[in-house]
Amino acid sequence: MYNLHLTPEQLEIRDTVRAFAAKEIKPIAEKSARMEAVDRSPLEGALTQAAELGLKTLLLAEEAGGSGGDALTAMIIAEEIAVGDPDTAAILTETALVARAAFGMLATSAQTKALLAKIESTPLAQLAWARGLAEREVGNNYHRTQSTAQAMVSAVKSGNTYVLNGTARGVANSPLAGLVIVSAASDAKSKSAKGLLAIAVPRGAQGMTVKSIASGKFHGACGDITFDNCKVPADHLLGGADGVAAAKALAWLDAVPASSAVALGVGRAAYEAAIDYSKLRVQGGRPIIEHQAIADKLASSAVRIETARSAIWAAAWAAEHPDAVSDGSLSRLPLATIARIHTAEAMHRAAKDCAECFGAMGVMRDMPQHKYIDDARRFLHADGGVAEHKFRLAEAISGFRRE
Repeated sequence: MYNLHLTPEQLEIRDTVRAFAAKEIKPIAEKSARMEAVDRSPLEGALTQAAELGLKTLLLAEEAGGSGGDALTAMIIAEEIAVGDPDTAAILTETALVARAAFGMLATSAQTKALLAKIESTPLAQLAWARGLAEREVGNNYHRTQSTAQAMVSAVKSGNTYVLNGTARGVANSPLAGLVIVSAASDAKSKSAKGLLAIAVPRGAQGMTVKSIASGKFHGACGDITFDNCKVPADHLLGGADGVAAAKALAWLDAVPASSAVALGVGRAAYEAAIDYSKLRVQGGRPIIEHQAIADKLASSAVRIETARSAIWAAAWAAEHPDAVSDGSLSRLPLATIARIHTAEAMHRAAKDCAECFGAMGVMRDMPQHKYIDDARRFLHADGGVAEHKFRLAEAISGFRRE
């Protein structure tokens, strides 16, 4: 049964991370120089402290060095960290989810012990997953199959190694990754996502190069990874050679609304700042929070935040309980896509409304409100943009299956 009661462990984690974000992340993230930077570098101190708190491997089982957290726990943490800084939240959330998908669902205990050792011992080292096919925009191919889609990376087995070739573009966390999970096709001419292998490639592997992408249009760290006859030991293959287990792990990753939880944190940061200011600012003999115009903006923002959180939590819970979809308890529509669309639009509107509570100060570049709006706007356009996700949802509504 879908239960809105968080466990004592989840409540403790939420409160710990909330305090950590307020004390250690937010003051650094909202320094004027960083707020105005187009290309924001990762907060290394915050990432190091987060690793010490165990947030990178929180979703792994205890025997693998984690705490056994689930997708909902990851969303709670992502929101809390994003209140302090969405870039830090995006990086840590990607690592936690990839750790669960790769090592909680695919790797053997021996592989987990060997491959995760460096990630756990190096605080700044993150995890990344170079996924699947080079996709074409759905907007240009609405209700059409992507017959020309190609696997971005090929993997040919040669003795006791796999030889990787190709370029994976826009890979989240790649500039910081100590280990990259690569979805590669054993057939270089493959037109399908079926049968993609999951191969773990350590940072520094000969033949692998990473080119960072300026962070002006997304949160976190992103880059292109090129493989030029990159040789990887065959025992770095995760989940078997048929690709079935890897496909299930990728489906789980897609079902978890990670970016939506980060967007929610941005909207909440703007909302909480507006409440604090509206209680302090006095006009007409009373705090402006008592004025109808301000009350309307804050109330509307509260509605958007609470409904977005409900959509995110439902999608995260469904990712762990697919039987609730198959038996008709939950909608068969892609809940993560619904959360993605609603949260991106709602948090952008909330950030703008909350900035207006500050009057003229809300548009000043050295004020956090300007950063909140910019952060929220990025979710409207990142990852194909809201419009593309609406087309994907429309295809799901009609029953169209995109191969």
